[in-house]
Amino acid sequence: MLAVAAIWAAVRPTCYDVVVVGGGTSGTAAGIQAARMGGRTLIVEEFDWLGGMLTSAGVSATDGNYRLRGGIWDEFRTALETHYGGPEALHTGWVSRVMFEPRVGDSLLKRMAAAEERLEVWYRAAASDFERRHGRWRLRVRHDGKWRRVAARVLIDATELGDVAARLGVPYDLGMDASSETGEEEAPAEGNAIVQDMTYVAILKAYDREVPVPRPEGYDSTLFACCCANPACISPKEPDRIWPADKMVDYGKLPGGKYMINWPIEGNDYYANIVDATPEERAEALRRAKEHTLGFVYFMQHELGFRRLGLADDEFPTEDRLPFIPYHRESRRIRGEVRFTLRDISDPYARRLYRTAVAVGDYPVDQHHTRYAGWDSLPDLHFHPVPSYGVPLGVMLPVGQEGLIVAEKSLSVTNLVNGSTRLQPVVLQIGQAAGALAALAAAEGCEPRDVSVRRVQQALLDAGGYLLPYLDLPSSDPRFGAMQRIAATGILRGRSAHAGWENQSWFDAEKLVTEGELRRGLSELYPAVSPSAAEEPLTAGALAEVLAEAAGTSVGEMAAAIGRAGARMPEGCDPQRALTRIECAQLIDAVLDPFHTIEVDLQGDIRTEK
Repeated sequence: MLAVAAIWAAVRPTCYDVVVVGGGTSGTAAGIQAARMGGRTLIVEEFDWLGGMLTSAGVSATDGNYRLRGGIWDEFRTALETHYGGPEALHTGWVSRVMFEPRVGDSLLKRMAAAEERLEVWYRAAASDFERRHGRWRLRVRHDGKWRRVAARVLIDATELGDVAARLGVPYDLGMDASSETGEEEAPAEGNAIVQDMTYVAILKAYDREVPVPRPEGYDSTLFACCCANPACISPKEPDRIWPADKMVDYGKLPGGKYMINWPIEGNDYYANIVDATPEERAEALRRAKEHTLGFVYFMQHELGFRRLGLADDEFPTEDRLPFIPYHRESRRIRGEVRFTLRDISDPYARRLYRTAVAVGDYPVDQHHTRYAGWDSLPDLHFHPVPSYGVPLGVMLPVGQEGLIVAEKSLSVTNLVNGSTRLQPVVLQIGQAAGALAALAAAEGCEPRDVSVRRVQQALLDAGGYLLPYLDLPSSDPRFGAMQRIAATGILRGRSAHAGWENQSWFDAEKLVTEGELRRGLSELYPAVSPSAAEEPLTAGALAEVLAEAAGTSVGEMAAAIGRAGARMPEGCDPQRALTRIECAQLIDAVLDPFHTIEVDLQGDIRTEK
């Protein structure tokens, strides 16, 4: 045995800059972004598909960020639109405007990954034996039945449940937080270990014949009696949310005559907390969750009359035609350099975390708990409204663990915040940010926490991504970068708004800016700027005076610099003309460049060390 161990230890590992464990939603985006930035990257994926909850779990109806389409999230949507024939071709069901067949999503993500020469993907693979020595990770990967040794500078945990971080001893939280701990008044008074319901999604297909599923063992029709309006429904858990049967089915209608069954109202949601369970316990719980979903399909066929809707035979290459994995809405939440709370979303300027944002979200807090036995005693957080927000970089960095970045749903956020950040578009962006951070850390030979926040943010802007969720300009607009950079400094701040279900944020790009507003914003970064209460519109000439104070130069020099920068703007830069907020942002970005010249730390505070 010792001889075998010695031989194995002598085997030269395959070296990468970045290894991503998990080819799910965030892991796929992380691998693509790291490779695009020059890092030799490996994705280790357990199954045969890429995309995780978007594809392998069958949740092929995205939630939120419909107007905030940037980065890899935008690339993926554009690829779907091209495949199906335009944006409207994706709006087949009423739960989402972006719906697709899981196998199509997998094929498109694989195509994106295959285009990156510096990216490898090992399917049917599992990583283990993680060891960090001399600034590098060493691990073993079992790939297609064979063990291989791998080395990497940076490791990304993109697993569904944060298993790598847990294996490395990273502290984490699980379940609901106490309000006294987080300061969130919406949270329960006492914390608990209750997680959200999971779901084994079923993708059904319309056949030209009856295609009954066998009656599952232990089938209980009463579990599904109030999934929709029907004679069997006597006492619904949610009487205000009872839809007709056909509306329930059309909820998840997909292109290609298929239906995604991910129905939260006494449907196929299932409660089981398997996060800290043994592999055997997990397997048994997932078996029961599958049986629950098959029971719901049986109910739909035999009690509701949908006898020609059956499990699609051309989606998942699995024996039971169900997805590879369930939809996990919740996992471990690491204790990170930053903990993002609902208060940070509701009042983004109370702390300075907005300065470090690397992804955006606009979905309300959505928690699924009705399959938990005591569900009616829990806080009611069904679509709890919050402003749209930027996710801070520090939530991906575990305290005390070098060389590790954590993505997917295992971020350092509170239980309530996870109810929004868990959605697919946000997780895609988190993965892209993780990949950018990893590539920079590997290239610089430093720890991820020591990488410049601004360098990560600029890499994401270069990739067409958002930092803050302002709807004024699309990421394709040439002024977008200046707006995002100046907003991320706090010199000009945005505002939140609600429009029906939509949570919005606006920079108010075309509104005029006042001298007092500008001075208040600049004074936080440039102490030489004196605050003012002046509320008259700011002209280009007055801007030269204010920026001269900030830079410690003469007004004449600053006016000349503003003139040169303003000559590139459509309206020019007449010194007497009042400036809009976007014009002001463009000029400050071009002349002072505070985004790149004033570094911030992971808390958003100004870094004073050289």
